[in-house]
Amino acid sequence: MLFLGRITFQKGPDYFVDAAARVLKEFPEITFVMAGAGDMMSRMIERVAELHIGKNFHFTGFLQGTEVERIFSMSDMYVMPSVSEPFGISSLEAMVYDVPVIISRQSGAAEILDHVLKVDFWDVDEIANKIIAILRHPSLAEEIVERSREQLRSVHWEKAAEKIVAVYRLVLH
Repeated sequence: MLFLGRITFQKGPDYFVDAAARVLKEFPEITFVMAGAGDMMSRMIERVAELHIGKNFHFTGFLQGTEVERIFSMSDMYVMPSVSEPFGISSLEAMVYDVPVIISRQSGAAEILDHVLKVDFWDVDEIANKIIAILRHPSLAEEIVERSREQLRSVHWEKAAEKIVAVYRLVLH
């Protein structure tokens, strides 16, 4: 399970860690990876220690370029429980690597991505339950990946820009 992003309040890393502890009660062999850096990094390391899940948790630090590609290609799932996220491009990156995605309803990406699982960032039980559902039902993961591939083919920045221009024209007239 992968969390990749700034380890800051905005990205919800504490919700990821708490959900991991719940998932590990049912799937004790799972490995969780927190890739990134930020002002909450030391607090997340402490929280992992408090929960006694350190043997199942890895912190990579900041990744870039081919390191990001490699971590996505090694991941079985991407989870980003953002508290506040204008868009969240990393969810699209995960989809490119055929990784099932769980994002918060509070992220901008949730507005356009139809084939990802969505959670409220504060609902750690819901996050854990969705992770567990994907682990228990490989066909669900396959369906998410297949539908995500289809949607990625239709996501274009030009279309988004055209919609924004249309809104501006409407407002100006």
